[in-house]
Amino acid sequence: PGFENLTMGYNKYLRPYFGGGPVQIAMSLDIASISSISESDMDYTATIYLRQRWTDPRLVFHGNKSFTLDARLVELLWVPDTYIVESKRSFLHDVTVGNRLIRLFSNGTILYALRITTTVACNMDLSKYPMDTQTCRLQLESWGYDENDVIFTWLRGNDSVHGIEKLRLSQYTVERYYTLVSKSQQETGSYPRLILQFELRRNVLYFILETYVPSTLLVMLSWVSFWITLDSVPARTCIGVTTVLSMTTLMIGSRSSLSKTNCFIKAIDVYLGICFSFIFGALVEYAVAHYSSSQKCAAKAPQEGPANELTKEMEEVNITNILNSSITSYKRKISFTSIEISSDNVNCSGLTMKTHEKIKCVLRNKMHRIIGYFTIQNPANVDHYSKLLFPLFFMLVNVFYWAYYLYF
Repeated sequence: PGFENLTMGYNKYLRPYFGGGPVQIAMSLDIASISSISESDMDYTATIYLRQRWTDPRLVFHGNKSFTLDARLVELLWVPDTYIVESKRSFLHDVTVGNRLIRLFSNGTILYALRITTTVACNMDLSKYPMDTQTCRLQLESWGYDENDVIFTWLRGNDSVHGIEKLRLSQYTVERYYTLVSKSQQETGSYPRLILQFELRRNVLYFILETYVPSTLLVMLSWVSFWITLDSVPARTCIGVTTVLSMTTLMIGSRSSLSKTNCFIKAIDVYLGICFSFIFGALVEYAVAHYSSSQKCAAKAPQEGPANELTKEMEEVNITNILNSSITSYKRKISFTSIEISSDNVNCSGLTMKTHEKIKCVLRNKMHRIIGYFTIQNPANVDHYSKLLFPLFFMLVNVFYWAYYLYF
């Protein structure tokens, strides 16, 4: 009966102080949980207890008591049209009844509390993933009443928010949070807005054990081939190909969990790319060393072959035949050099040949000199220098990598 007397002549469609000053609504909230933070969808899901306080002079009654009313009586009272900005999906819990609370004080103050689960968009910069810190917001705004009708304030500033410092998240740690009061300029007017802003720092230990350590070990495994001789083709090829394929699998696995964020070049992608480059470089190093070794062996073979044959022939032929064959081969060599180039340092200007043949001669000498510059004289030195340069350069790159992503 007392509540019926209070609401007699009460119009729930008109705000308090209608036609006068704006209604001041003080808010506070508890963060019960943040169940998930999705990098692929760029949002987070949180369950909050939202509490709103305002004064309605039409509900003043005598006495010092406060009354907690049935939540279904909310339909009889005016309540603010607060909504969550950037919310994708939200719902009010209704087990066993609608999770709402109405408490009425004698001076006309109303406490209205709700339990809401909402999925809110959070713009993330994943360029430093997984060493990133994300800043997310929970924004509360009036939908229809502008600043001339409603004023939003935090009840106790930063102390208006509770529970966020006690959150335990799987991948993140809450660094800090703070509250802001702002306004939203829309075409229909200027609306009051309250902002809770909090920073989430990702825990990088999991990624170090899951990705960084295995990729680093694969790079070190590729260096084992430098201590194996060049003649062990199957062993060195097996190590090179296996490490390349293992690194490729690791890169695919790291990207599959963030399939929708491939537009970002993340820090972990940069590191995996560096490791893949070193592993591939170790395989190419062996290819270069083996090729240079085979070329050097092929160059020695023609010089050793005729000498061995000449030794065998000396046992069967006499001195006269040797002299005759030497004179014949010398004449053939002279006639051969008049047509083609038998040496890299032939003086083309002294030859009796046509102009286009001289040009070919000069170009061929140039090509032999250029190739000589890039020819590895001792292929064994390639492995010797690689044992030192590959680890040294990899350590140097790591220093720059971690310094950049941790301190810049």
